[in-house]
This record gives sequence, C-alpha cells and structure tokens, in this order.
Amino acid sequence: MLSKADIEKDLQTFQVAQGKIVSVHTSLKAVGDIEDGGETLLSALIEFFTAKDGVLCIPTHTWDSNVYDMRKAESCTGVLSRLAAGHPAGKRTAHPTHSVAIFGERQKVEEIVRIEEHSITPASPSGCMGRLYDEDGYVLLIGVGQNKNTFLHCVEEMLCVPNRLTKETIAHTVIRPDGRKEIKNIYCFDEENFCDASVFFDKFEPAFRYHGAIIDGRIGNAPVQLCSARKMKEVVEQIYQNNQFGELLDNDNPLDEKLYK
Repeated sequence: MLSKADIEKDLQTFQVAQGKIVSVHTSLKAVGDIEDGGETLLSALIEFFTAKDGVLCIPTHTWDSNVYDMRKAESCTGVLSRLAAGHPAGKRTAHPTHSVAIFGERQKVEEIVRIEEHSITPASPSGCMGRLYDEDGYVLLIGVGQNKNTFLHCVEEMLCVPNRLTKETIAHTVIRPDGRKEIKNIYCFDEENFCDASVFFDKFEPAFRYHGAIIDGRIGNAPVQLCSARKMKEVVEQIYQNNQFGELLDNDNPLDEKLYK
C-alpha cells in the first residue's frame, strides 16, 4: 500500500519542475493501491508542484458533452481529474470542453483562469496549454503515454498543422457556479473528417527521448515521464518541417528517424 510519504519520495526525481507550471495526466490504476486513494496522490502533487510558487494544472475535460456544469465535479478524463474538479484548493477554468483545475499562488491561478475565458479551441496557444510553452513548463505523465498529452494538440495548433479543427464553431453550454447559463462557440477537433490524432502521439516519444525532452521516474507501480514543453515543441516542429508538413498521424507506423535525428 503506497503512503503519501512514499509518493513524496518518488516525486523528488522531478524537482526540476518545482517553481514551474506543470500539467498532469494520470492513471490511478497504474499507480496501484494508495492509502486513502486518489485524494492522497492529489494532495501530494499539489503540495510538491505548488512549492516555490509553482502552478499545477490538472485537466478536467468534459468533451463528451455539449453542457459543462461548473457546479458539478464531473470530468470524462479519470478519477484524479474528477477529484481535482471538486477540490477546494483549486480553481477550475470555464473552457466548455477542455477545462483545467489550477492550483497555486492566487494571482497566477486567476490569470490563467482569465485567459482561458477567451480560448476558442481545445488547447489554445493563448490559453493554459500555451502557458506551458511560454513559461518553460512541463507535462507529467503518470502511468499514461504521450497519447494522453493534451499539450501536443497545442503544439500542432502553434504549427498550423492542417485537418485538426472543425471549419465552423460548435455551440456549447456553460453553467457557471452561480447557475448562470451561457453559450460558448468554439472550434473542436474534427474527428468526423479525420481520426483522433492523439491516438498516434506516442509516435513522438522516441524523438523526445533522442533530444532529451523526457526525465523518467516512477510513482508506485506507474512509470512516469516528466516532459519539457519547450523541447517537445521544438522536436515536433523539426519533425513537421523535415516532413514538409505532410500528415504524420493518420496511421501507427513509426516515425522515420531521419525526421528527428
């Protein structure tokens, strides 16, 4: 049974990310049995990554519905995500499909919440995901692979990779904590005309490793990758440029090493 002290010890591998902005994707099942369950892991993550004025971001996505009710701690991205959505120490953004629970120093949290109000794509470079790049932050993958790395959607938008977003906006309803309803029109991933590109994001991992973008560790039974946002963006950009921006994510064929070496 994993204790909070065990988790805190495991997190020491990732001290380089303290004081930075960090986005976390987690599989609790992969971590194994934890004393008091996901609440213990969430508490450890908050304390570790908000130390030294850092900011912790936990995706609390609701892309499986056209209605996002901020009064409810609901999310379609796992147990830890739902716990974060309702945690009193955090503040959740109002993005209708890709909300994030933010933890840390109040002014920094409020600023991210504010800029997310204007996001009209799932992972806008001008929103929370873009901050990971702007502020030299990190993505922490606990027991999951790059196919869960939302930041890579942001990178593709930065690079204007075609065939990713719908041509027209789609209306979503956001219900505010005070019960007010509003309609937000946003561009969504165009999965009707193209596959879910994130399914094949794992293809980038060998390139990230070749360029030193990943620090490996473990939390409990789960392998963990701490990934530099800036290095990931630079590597993906190099790959697309070398491929003359041809499509890379419509199949599971490994990347040609010539694209990143």
